[in-house]
Amino acid sequence: MSGKLAITGTGAVTPAGWGVAAMMEALASGETITPSLLERPCGDGILSTPVLRVPALGATTPKFGRLRRTSPISKFSAAAAMEALGEMRFAESTAGRLRVGVIFTLTNGCVNYSNRFFGEVLADPALASPILFPETVFNAPSSHLSALIGSTAPNDSLIGDASGFFTGIDLAAEWIERGDVNGCLVVAAEETDWLSAEALCLYSKAYLPAEGAGAIYLEAADGPAMLHHLPDPVSYQFHGRLTAARKMRETLAANDDGATLLVDSQSGVRRFDQPEVSAWRDWRGPRWSPKRVLGESMGAAGALQVIAAAEALKSGDYRQVVVSSVGANQQAAGILLGA
Repeated sequence: MSGKLAITGTGAVTPAGWGVAAMMEALASGETITPSLLERPCGDGILSTPVLRVPALGATTPKFGRLRRTSPISKFSAAAAMEALGEMRFAESTAGRLRVGVIFTLTNGCVNYSNRFFGEVLADPALASPILFPETVFNAPSSHLSALIGSTAPNDSLIGDASGFFTGIDLAAEWIERGDVNGCLVVAAEETDWLSAEALCLYSKAYLPAEGAGAIYLEAADGPAMLHHLPDPVSYQFHGRLTAARKMRETLAANDDGATLLVDSQSGVRRFDQPEVSAWRDWRGPRWSPKRVLGESMGAAGALQVIAAAEALKSGDYRQVVVSSVGANQQAAGILLGA
């Protein structure tokens, strides 16, 4: 990252509601969001899993033909992306005057439609709906986004844990600095399904699975949230999670002056939070932990952290924010943003 880059747009869809304002209000209040029960038949009974769902009320999914038959993850992504892009840039993109790249990061993908399609295949292959199949692939949401904004610029989907969003930002920076795009939407999203929700709870019953989406618009410009430092992530291939978390903190070199905000990836599950707790144990400044309010949205969690950081800078309450993401199984990542 050689030139100046800024986050000039943000968008979010969370269990707190549709839009960044709803998310920030939830984080400011710190109040617990009431979970709902995800139920499915299991043997002679019903298996119930508490989850945090995006509320149906207040949906801002744009009207677009390709979104009529899509799964929730694509609808969440479209709403967050449009909020981050804004009306003016959307008009410029659809008119072909602005080259907007799309980078989509995720962990589970279109699990709802995958479940439906393969369920139909198992029940009766002859009756399995071909309409569902295109929505089962990992790059379906990113494809819809480029079509929505009329973009022919580069489009990539990256599969990883929550820290993969930072890799997405790094790729976006490369595209911008190389002149491939004028700006880039970096989007992450997840949807709730019994498969991913129950799988997460196998690690700990204390996890609260969640869904939602986050999007940022990155461009070479001045803005309230400038990218000061985006180090390479520390892979778990050669380091444990604790060592990786400590190395990431050292590399970020955030000024612990008591006024710099730390946005961490702690979820409240002690066993999995411990590496990050240890790495940042002596941090004196203020700290936010979005997952403790918004739940464990897996691949979308890193995006929501970055959006919270950008909004904190936009408010003027902080001059610098450091984001730490200790991924579940791949890498530790982070970013330093400043005014």
